Amino acid sequence: MPVNLPVLNSAELPAVAGVSLAYAEAGIKKPGRKDVLLMTLAEGSTVAGVFTKNRFCAAPVHLCREHLTSGEAIRAIVVNTGNANAGTGEEGRQRATRVCDAVAAELGCTRQQVLPFSTGVILEPLPYEKIIAALPERKTADWAQAAEAIMTTDVLPKATSRQIVVDGKTITITGIAKGAGMIHPNMATMLGFIATDAAVPQALLQAVVKEVADVSFNSITIDGDTSTNDSFILVATGQSGVEIAERDTPAFAPFYQALREVAEQLAQAIVRDGEGATKFMTIKVEGGKTIDECKAIGYAIGRSPLVKTAFFASDPNLGRILAAIGYAGIDDLDVEKLSLYLDDVLVAVNGGRNPAYQEEDGQRVMKQAEITIRVVLGRGEANATVWTCDFSYDYVKINADYRS
Repeated sequence: MPVNLPVLNSAELPAVAGVSLAYAEAGIKKPGRKDVLLMTLAEGSTVAGVFTKNRFCAAPVHLCREHLTSGEAIRAIVVNTGNANAGTGEEGRQRATRVCDAVAAELGCTRQQVLPFSTGVILEPLPYEKIIAALPERKTADWAQAAEAIMTTDVLPKATSRQIVVDGKTITITGIAKGAGMIHPNMATMLGFIATDAAVPQALLQAVVKEVADVSFNSITIDGDTSTNDSFILVATGQSGVEIAERDTPAFAPFYQALREVAEQLAQAIVRDGEGATKFMTIKVEGGKTIDECKAIGYAIGRSPLVKTAFFASDPNLGRILAAIGYAGIDDLDVEKLSLYLDDVLVAVNGGRNPAYQEEDGQRVMKQAEITIRVVLGRGEANATVWTCDFSYDYVKINADYRS
């Protein structure tokens, strides 16, 4: 079961003015489940996104990049689960385009104003006919139902929201995400969508979505595999009447903080729901020369199967963490300046085992559901945080049976 991930409460997910949600049951992989989501956006909305750097990126990723730079205002987002439409070549692109055409016909816009997204099995043709047939039968959804409609191996849907007041007007920020495996993003995560009713110009929105991705979805790892379909989209409808035109406006700082909190909570929810996860681990790397090297060390620890299996077993075989730090690619790292903590327990100091460290103290911490690994490098002022989970027997079972 997910690690301390609460069940969604629709009442805690306020609607975002200018965003209409609907789901459909197309039977893409299994009958009788929500597997298509349609988000319709008010005229004048701005949309920005970041996408996977996997060279085998899916057909809908190619189309989304093109549509976002077409010069036409985005009016709709359509998501299907059960099929990734990746590794499908030109035929996959044509099938995704047909879905865009069908949505455009439903809404009275052009195909370039539709962003398509897919998630599920790779190397299988997209059953676009099922999606198109299901669109007219769609049902109005709230944000909790929207989160359900984009799930694959997720145990629980993931959504969160924040509201802030600026000049007496309320700005709402609500988002959903999906992902539980094939998570080691190089921009974002499997799929994430956040909408706000603030007005934000396109250029600023694009800069913000990248920055927010870097401190949230770009700071998680479950298994070290970067998906072919990773996408993170930020929508600003402008319906609240509050404009955030540039960074030096008074509204920007509280808006950015709330947006970051939403993205971080969604990213952490993905890790908490990692396939077969029993532990949620926060890896803090402090005192580096650059943020990049801190992240490199955090990721080396977080994606190590040996580290992850040790945490599953609550076995304080903590030399595995030192080994991961050592192969993280920091060639001039002075290990004699390094300290390693497990929560409040000092495990290693000056590059070796802390003489006062007792294994029972390490095991006590490792039995917890939530654990912090803290690495102090002693070589600069940069810091970074990475979130990960353990590897259990169920991770193998889930992925061995993924297509059945």
